[in-house]
Amino acid sequence: MPDSIPAPFTALVNMASLGGFVVVLIFIAAVVMWTIVFERYWYFTMVLPQQSAILLEAWKERSEHLSWTAHQVRKAMISRLNAGMSANLPLLRVLVPLCPLLGLLGTVTGMLNVFDVMAARGSADARSMANGVSEAMVCTLSGLAVSITGLYPNFYFRRRISRETERLSDKFGY
Repeated sequence: MPDSIPAPFTALVNMASLGGFVVVLIFIAAVVMWTIVFERYWYFTMVLPQQSAILLEAWKERSEHLSWTAHQVRKAMISRLNAGMSANLPLLRVLVPLCPLLGLLGTVTGMLNVFDVMAARGSADARSMANGVSEAMVCTLSGLAVSITGLYPNFYFRRRISRETERLSDKFGY
């Protein structure tokens, strides 16, 4: 058991040595992306129900609900909740497609290393080219893997925001 604790860190160091600095950038993007995912999950399960209950109670305490002013207050309350639900999601939407692009950057730098080795030695020796090709493939794999893991949470939270907004709109009723 104690030997398995440093295993993820060892794997990350090995990936960074195989893929170069780009793998570290992809790892940083993955950490930021999953921090946002966990934060949004916490918001939807813990914070949103409390905020919506407070605003719903304030709405019910209003004496009238049919005037133009009341409609604007209702819209503002729903809009405030919607803004809270949408916080940090633009960054998540950027990070998901950014990771494959970082992987592509690593692929290009790896292939440039291959061409540098070929130019320095004057031949296409398979052993000398293997390191650059390995770097290129590790970067591509890392970028795609991180991006794929972020696709579902991105879709889930976008869908949940629209569903929660409709639900809140119905709860606030007229």
